[in-house]
Amino acid sequence: MTNHHQSTRGEPRVALVTCTELVALDPDDRLVLDPLAARGIAVEAAVWDDPDVDWTSYDLVVLRSPWDYALRRDEFVAWAATVPTLVNPADVVRWNTDKRYLAELSAAGVPTVPTSWVEPGETWSPPAETGEYVLKPSVSAGSQDTGRYDLADPEHRDLAAAHVRRLSGAGRTTMVQPYLSAVDSEGETALLFLAGPDGLTYSHAIRKGPMLTGPDLGPDGLYKAEEITSRTALPEQLAVAEKTLAAVPGGTRHLLYARVDLIPGPDGDPVLVELELTEPSLFIGYADGAPDRLATAIATHLALRA
Repeated sequence: MTNHHQSTRGEPRVALVTCTELVALDPDDRLVLDPLAARGIAVEAAVWDDPDVDWTSYDLVVLRSPWDYALRRDEFVAWAATVPTLVNPADVVRWNTDKRYLAELSAAGVPTVPTSWVEPGETWSPPAETGEYVLKPSVSAGSQDTGRYDLADPEHRDLAAAHVRRLSGAGRTTMVQPYLSAVDSEGETALLFLAGPDGLTYSHAIRKGPMLTGPDLGPDGLYKAEEITSRTALPEQLAVAEKTLAAVPGGTRHLLYARVDLIPGPDGDPVLVELELTEPSLFIGYADGAPDRLATAIATHLALRA
């Protein structure tokens, strides 16, 4: 992988967008480099907020791991709007980087985790009902600033209220969701879709183990470590994923990838936790052929722009 910005062999040039902390790319993303090279595609890592990068020199700019944008979303969205060859494109970035899109999907009939919203400046007290709740900002990446609270515990109630005050004081919207206990036994299922000749096509699925063990106590890195294993998607999970993608504004034919994250709800049926269209880990190292399928997806989008 080179750092220059001038092709010497005339190949299509692709940038994989990352952040300063992952200048050499996430290890999972590096798995696509050889399949791209085998297709004659020159690929480089590029940091999204590096002022020296000439984004117009690339035939395609692929969002991968710009995971430091959450506290600078306005800057990130504005940058995306300046990159005409960006995938997924800037209008998707604007819509998908604020999780209030969940309310739109729910209104469209997608089964989602019940969510209430606390806007900056609004007062909030933990609900009177006991039970476990998840608090997180509507703009976040890598499960940062996310906590799990048992409202039967007075200390947790105080910590939950402090969490909301902390986010509100920073001008951030808080999401309040019931904790879905099935994640402790079943985990979370992420279904990965990649572009093909006829649009997005299901590629593979993984299981993420439970990550939230208690209240959020402050920053602990760029992202929280995940326990990942391969998984076979069930028909009911695929059905919810397809219903979710069908509700994306503007359709999905212009998307390079999509990740649909599901957890069983109280009745056991899958519900949407997040729809990741901006910078999702694609977990291509957990499925045979997935690195090649991602390379094919990138080649497909290059052909569309030729």
